[in-house]
Amino acid sequence: MKPFKKIVVSSLLAAALLGSSVAGAAGLKADALLNVDGRIMADITTYAGIGDFNLKNGNALNATFRSPGSIVVLADGSVLVADTRDHVIRKISAGQVSTFAGPELVVTFNEQGFPEGGLLDGQASESFFNEPMGLAADAKGNVYVADAGNNAIRKIDSKGKVTTLAGNGVFGLVDGEGGAARFNHPSDVVAAADGTLYVADTKNNVIRKISLDGKVSTLNSASDRAIQVRPGAAVIAGDYKDGSLKEAKFNEPSGLAVDSKGNLFVSDTGNQRIRYIDFSLGVVTTVAGSGMEVDGKSLFAANALYAAGDYADGDALKAKFDFPKGIAVTSEGGLLIADSLNHAVRYLLNGKVSTLTGTIETGETNGVEGEARFNNPSNVAVAGDGTILVADAFNNKIRQITPYQLPQSLPVNDSVKVVHRDSVIKFEVQPEIVNGRTMVPVRAISEALGYEVTYSNVNGARTVQLKKGNVTIELYIDKTGIKRMEPNKPDVSLATDAAPYIKKDNTYVPVRFFAEQIGKDVQWDQQHRTAIIR
Repeated sequence: MKPFKKIVVSSLLAAALLGSSVAGAAGLKADALLNVDGRIMADITTYAGIGDFNLKNGNALNATFRSPGSIVVLADGSVLVADTRDHVIRKISAGQVSTFAGPELVVTFNEQGFPEGGLLDGQASESFFNEPMGLAADAKGNVYVADAGNNAIRKIDSKGKVTTLAGNGVFGLVDGEGGAARFNHPSDVVAAADGTLYVADTKNNVIRKISLDGKVSTLNSASDRAIQVRPGAAVIAGDYKDGSLKEAKFNEPSGLAVDSKGNLFVSDTGNQRIRYIDFSLGVVTTVAGSGMEVDGKSLFAANALYAAGDYADGDALKAKFDFPKGIAVTSEGGLLIADSLNHAVRYLLNGKVSTLTGTIETGETNGVEGEARFNNPSNVAVAGDGTILVADAFNNKIRQITPYQLPQSLPVNDSVKVVHRDSVIKFEVQPEIVNGRTMVPVRAISEALGYEVTYSNVNGARTVQLKKGNVTIELYIDKTGIKRMEPNKPDVSLATDAAPYIKKDNTYVPVRFFAEQIGKDVQWDQQHRTAIIR
């Protein structure tokens, strides 16, 4: 398949400069083929993980994870995974999964039977983490970990030594240097081009900054919105306010990404919004997400921790999210969003939000963009070859979204062409368009899809049968309708709106038939006059 050249170049450059904060998906939308629904055409597969809730290294597709929370692509193309419930950092390289930092085997289990974490610096194999979530890398090969359960930011240097950069294991909201600083469940960390770190200090509802000299400061105003969680018991919940950065308020921010200007996108999870910090202006704005309570004045229902989540594509400030988490900036200025409770990957570009893949229904199905299902995706990143990686947390997998590209061998002419995945189907006679329908010689396309084709003529009734496994599909020359037959099941007759016909000893059928009756996705690319079967 034709590579996404812009993506590859930009991704490698971004990895060298900014770690995971800038994803190199240059031209993701501009270079993409779109399906009939306007979605970017893509194939979704499993990159790593068999789905079991466990800790097992080895072959990537047989490895196991426990709720992977974050991913980062390193400059050499390897992928690090914050394996949150296993309390370790895993590495995926050359189709193999290994432990990058943390103990190779689970050391202790809690009363519920889950692994327990810890806080210990030292060499990577001797260190301990506690619910690591966010990951970032810098140009020097250092990896940073938002170690949520330890309320700390950890550093793994290029020699494999783990140190605690900020925080001390005790939760709180305290600025200062190194161990004097305190956090409360930091969920993400990102490295700017100059080495400055930004932290989504989730349960403190603030964004923190760690300067090059190790000093931690708080960038925005902490919330003072009190809610009653039960009679006689109140807590401070997050809040929402745009405007001056010093006065801005967030609600459990959990995802960060630096753009090409050095400014910061924030996945403001509890507010169901994407916010933007412009450091040059010192201003916070909302760039995507909407929704108010029934009074039209407040985001929050009485005593609600969070704004109400929902789902809607369209204009960015009318779009709706449900607990958006990890984000990644693309080089065309877009933002990939792991919309966790909508179980989808969304894309913000040019003031519009679209769904890249996934639906509000949970699942773990692979396939094309409209078929794939996820379960609480928590983070997104872009690999060096242009594929988008997704930490599919509740499926215990790393999934892969590959933007579809036409085969390089596709002829450049005005003839009607048909491709199956990444192969051009060759016909002895050319497909043609009749009454707006793409008609294709049935034998060549059926055999390309693995069907056996037979013909019969009984008392003038001419039929074509396509057989694969136990399924037989029968079509009728010059007549609409088909019959689907399987052993020990009643025959099923279905209506069609175009009839097969014979021309120059070749039987033509509508290519749409393969989408409607054989379970394939068929798209038409007008620019290249090509029917695409996936």
